Amino acid sequence: MFQQAFKNIDNILHTDSGCGTELDYVEQTSWILFLKYLDDLEETKKAESKLSGKEYEYILKSEYQWNTWACPKTKSGKLDHHQALDGDDLKDFVNDKLFPYLKKFKAEDPNTIEYKIGEIFSELKNKLASGYKLRQILNTVDEMHFRLHEEKHELSHLYEAKIAKMGNAGRNGGEYYTPRPLIRTIVKVVDPKVGETIYDGACGSAGFLVEAFNYLTQNKTQLSSSQMAKLQNETFYGKEIKSLAYIIGIMNMILHGVETPNIRHMNTLSENINDIQEKDRYNVILANPPFGAGIGREIQQNFPIKTGETAFLFLQHFIKILKAGGRAGIVIKNTFLSNTDNASVSLRKLLLESCNLHSVLDLPGGVFAGAGVKTIVLFFKKGAPTKKVWFYQLNLDRNLGKTNPLNERDLAEFVKLQKEKQDSENSWSIDIKDIDQKTYDLSAKNPNKNDEVILREPKEILKEMRKLDVESGEIIVNIKDLIN
Repeated sequence: MFQQAFKNIDNILHTDSGCGTELDYVEQTSWILFLKYLDDLEETKKAESKLSGKEYEYILKSEYQWNTWACPKTKSGKLDHHQALDGDDLKDFVNDKLFPYLKKFKAEDPNTIEYKIGEIFSELKNKLASGYKLRQILNTVDEMHFRLHEEKHELSHLYEAKIAKMGNAGRNGGEYYTPRPLIRTIVKVVDPKVGETIYDGACGSAGFLVEAFNYLTQNKTQLSSSQMAKLQNETFYGKEIKSLAYIIGIMNMILHGVETPNIRHMNTLSENINDIQEKDRYNVILANPPFGAGIGREIQQNFPIKTGETAFLFLQHFIKILKAGGRAGIVIKNTFLSNTDNASVSLRKLLLESCNLHSVLDLPGGVFAGAGVKTIVLFFKKGAPTKKVWFYQLNLDRNLGKTNPLNERDLAEFVKLQKEKQDSENSWSIDIKDIDQKTYDLSAKNPNKNDEVILREPKEILKEMRKLDVESGEIIVNIKDLIN
């Protein structure tokens, strides 16, 4: 129903001089879709108010409502070409009136639609250079509706495909997209329950929150209306610093059925973790925090273990904000297991002493498009120290890439063996008492793989080199004797 509409929108954006990348395409589609969603939501609320005999008060002033500026209609329900703005008139209205008006929406409560309107339009801008092309897109989006479950379901799939495409668009896109088969596997292993709170402090396009919602609602018929209300309003929480990721995350959750997502537009790391109280904590944390060095000292002051590595600060935040008995599945660089710098050693010690790091999934290269780093997934439960860690090394018989991505079949053995922490050709366990108690090195060395290169001591290598030198000398002498 909507697939052709999405293609048409992309084709229009592709020919506009203001939009040059997949990131631009998703951003521009998102703000227009959001305003259409808002219009449908207002009409639904108005109908509900009428049924209960109440007067509905619109969130937006009449001149900024969809049916006034975007797609005014004739009495027969067709687009009113006399009233509809076009070209420079439309572009000027959007840039000079609509966006400034929507930017002013602010609310204390981040769970309200007003808060989201203000946050979304505070930093985004209309990038379409042509008002005529904007008119074409508005007409296309006007045909889309968010009222029926089937409509939202189809739109959610198309939107996910758009995000995936953006994730493959290059290095920047990868920041917003964690492969869904990996997310679904992490959710399955952590196994969140209805009634628990679920948090992602670096939520990007909200993939973890969306998949957790899907996991909890796969048997909707078994959920009561109060449970569904809890899932809608008091279950999923996220924070995101980047404007584009913020609006994509909000749209993604809305399209998947969470009408007012509890996602805040903020820098998670700007919060001093000593200020986190019991009321701020969550039962479940699912996340893939950004990697990269260069975090300034003022941010590092918010953490007991000082480091410029973003992901290591996030891990401290996640450990602190997890409730006692809470569970987590966190994607992180595999160097976390073995780095010898003070911060890495201290962080491993903190994790092992305050949480039970029961499982580690060691992923091959190529899982993340455009990222050169190898990653692992840490699965832990807060409240008791680690005694034993079960490792699973994902060994595939193919190279992963854009055209050959990770799939859930690849991870099926991991999910099966993880339940009982079984040993296999790809899995093994280590006792914490057997690791180096100074470095807490947790390097994922598979004892079942004989083809792995064993690193030798330098003294041993030098001894071998001297031996080879002597042998080479003897061979040269023998050759000379033969020649003479």
